[in-house]
Amino acid sequence: MTDDLSAVRDVDGLRARALAFYLPQFFPIPENDRWWGPGFTEWTNVARARRLFPCHRQPTLPADLGFYDLRVAETRHAQSELARRYGIEGFVYWHYWFGGGERILDRPFREVLDSGEPDIGFALAWANQTWTGTWHGAPDKILKQQTYPGPEDDAAHFTSLLPAFRDDRYLRVDGKPIFYVFRPEELPDPAAFVERWQMMARKAGLDGLYLVAEVSDLLGGGPRYTAFEADGFDAGVYMRLPVEVTRGTRLRMRAMRKSLGGPEIWPYSDRIVDTYPRIPLLQPCVYPNWDNTPRAGRRGLVAHGATPEKFGRSVASAVDLLGNRRPQERLLWVKSWNEWAEGNHLEPDLREGHAWLEALRAGLT
Repeated sequence: MTDDLSAVRDVDGLRARALAFYLPQFFPIPENDRWWGPGFTEWTNVARARRLFPCHRQPTLPADLGFYDLRVAETRHAQSELARRYGIEGFVYWHYWFGGGERILDRPFREVLDSGEPDIGFALAWANQTWTGTWHGAPDKILKQQTYPGPEDDAAHFTSLLPAFRDDRYLRVDGKPIFYVFRPEELPDPAAFVERWQMMARKAGLDGLYLVAEVSDLLGGGPRYTAFEADGFDAGVYMRLPVEVTRGTRLRMRAMRKSLGGPEIWPYSDRIVDTYPRIPLLQPCVYPNWDNTPRAGRRGLVAHGATPEKFGRSVASAVDLLGNRRPQERLLWVKSWNEWAEGNHLEPDLREGHAWLEALRAGLT
């Protein structure tokens, strides 16, 4: 594959490759029925959200696409058309493999893969983390345990994903399918994981994989995982919430939380890119907003004061940061396309309409 943006699908005229994380939890499954009640989806949290402090902008409700069900192919087509119109090259679907072949929430992606539609790029992000009741006041309640049974399980996992890796729509860098790991620090041996998966990819006739590790540093206290380059990952993605963290904001947040009884309220910042470590293999992630009180209530965290204009400036700064990278690796990760209950979504809402998408497109051009 040639090293120019003309070789990358649907990014003509854009300065970076925008990839948006995609949450599949918008259809009912037996597990969620059992844990949270019949018919539970992410919309359940979104619809019951309430204002918890003055000027708190909740609930935030969907506009064009409504309270959709991801089992409906027309919904997935409409999402695809919106994303392409505003410069998004593809969706990065959260993928859940808990070990031993145990999967969850994979129906939307399987239908996209099997049907060949919609025709928009996609990749997979392995959400390798134990599910607990943390956001619902039950942090010690284990819902699904993430396990790592060993090389045979890795082989089964890889084999299950091989049809996706071979799909023409799969997002690639230099011909290598992109595969994202959410918690690389929780892998028993990250370097062995990388070596094993690259070997399996080459044996399957691929050029290898473009393996990406999340480098989580949510409030700027220091990354949870820094050895991504030494362990052999092709890139890391620096994930930091879009909030201004200073001694003054910490003191104000603590005082406000004490007086209100929660949640944590931090000022939204469009200058987070300025704090990114300047490491060649590290790529930026931008957030339109953050407010997970629909899930967590008063235990949540709010990036207060987010606007499409501020988000657009954040996007432009991140794209500038990528300017000296090879075009194939000018990857701008966006969290997220549809994390409605975390408050970070690009999809149109009743308050801002298409403004989040318009801000993204402006920052990319």
